[in-house]
This record gives sequence, C-alpha cells and structure tokens, in this order.
Amino acid sequence: MTTPWFPFLSGAVTAGFAIAGLFFLRFWRRTQDRLFLAFAAAFWLLGIVQALLALTDFPVEERSFIYLIRLAAFVLILIAIWRKNIQSSR
Repeated sequence: MTTPWFPFLSGAVTAGFAIAGLFFLRFWRRTQDRLFLAFAAAFWLLGIVQALLALTDFPVEERSFIYLIRLAAFVLILIAIWRKNIQSSR
C-alpha cells in the first residue's frame, strides 16, 4: 500500500542522508577524528536502506535483510561514540 508520493519522498530522504554523510566526511577531513568518519558511513548506510526500500517491494521491512543494514548503521554510531568516550577518558 504505497502512495504515489512514496518514491519521491524516499528519494528526498535518501538525498538528505547522502548530504549529511558528505558533511560529516568534510568534518573528518578537517579534523581527522574517526567519529566523523563513522557518522558519515552510518548516514550513507541509512541512505542505502532508504533507496532499497524505494526500489524494492518488501511487504514488511522488519523481516528483510534491509533491517540488518539499518541495525549496522546504528551499531556503527554506538561503537564510534563508545570509542570516543574511552579515548577521551584516557
């Protein structure tokens, strides 16, 4: 049950994730802080997930492999934050 707006909005969200990833990549190039690199990779993974949802027809997103990609993006963010906190406490 998708509306005609779904592909358009999905493309806009995908573009937003890609742009956010580019911003974090730019911050990483300035500072060489790996936290920004992890955020860039996570946003690109989330963009891939959104693009796959728009291009494929999965009836239930939570029961597909796409959910694992989204989970990997959030785990990547959590690990990057954890490593940054461990590094700053030393």
